Amino acid sequence: MTKFQMDAGWRPFHPNPSKPKFRPPPGAVDAHCHVFGPGDVFPYAPERKYTPCDATAEQLFALRDFIGFDKNVIVQATCHGSDNRALVDALNKSNGRAKGVATVRPDTSDADLKEMTEAGVKGARFNFVRRLADPKPKDYYDAIIDRIAPLGWHLVIYFEPADLYERWDFFNSLTRTPVIIDHMGTPDVTKGVDHPDFQKLVELMDKNPNYWCKTTCPDRLSKQGPPYDDVVPYAKYLVERFSDRVIWGTDWPHPNLKTHMPDDGVVTDFVPRIAETEALQKKLLIDNPMRLYWS
Repeated sequence: MTKFQMDAGWRPFHPNPSKPKFRPPPGAVDAHCHVFGPGDVFPYAPERKYTPCDATAEQLFALRDFIGFDKNVIVQATCHGSDNRALVDALNKSNGRAKGVATVRPDTSDADLKEMTEAGVKGARFNFVRRLADPKPKDYYDAIIDRIAPLGWHLVIYFEPADLYERWDFFNSLTRTPVIIDHMGTPDVTKGVDHPDFQKLVELMDKNPNYWCKTTCPDRLSKQGPPYDDVVPYAKYLVERFSDRVIWGTDWPHPNLKTHMPDDGVVTDFVPRIAETEALQKKLLIDNPMRLYWS
């Protein structure tokens, strides 16, 4: 049995989150969260960039119920590489209340793709953030798209603003599936929504009607800390401009945060500040994620 020691300085998830003031509407989906391990059952990948604390499916589902959500979309963590067993285990334990986004490589077997599809995996994630993964050439990603597009899966892409310029042509070539942008493209929130970097993301969304965006991670993007006032204008802009193509999630258990560990009640209370009407909240939390993951 392998034992894993989490990295020194790693911040475990909040042990006692507050009850959010905002009450999510019935059927709400937390459309971006993770499970880690447990490492002695689902070992962390040798090539991982970090070793986290364990964060199990049971703990995730307990948080879901506590903060008032009905369903989860669980995204494969980079610390597990392309070994998606922890993800599949969590989906199988969810009683149909969770779907997944996996990490796929060109040599992932047909049997593994079939097992993941049957468990509820609906997408594959491409991570271009160099501190978390090692980006690959275009042919690598094209080979994966060839495998997943016939399954009806979509893509999730995680990148930083510089990657948007560097891979602009490649991102615009992704037309075979829906494409979901993680964390609003990780903008520098000190620059303002009118800055060319953020407007480049808006241009990508405008040009490509198959593109969606996650209005997630105020805790990760904020320079001010909770309640994340400096992130509100960015997420609100996207929710109002692309109301049919935005989703939201907690990002529990908030990996790789260096400044503070978010209270998931406070994170949930971000929602009504970016989706100010019940109609927008319903699209963000129910209609849009249900169309992507449960239709």
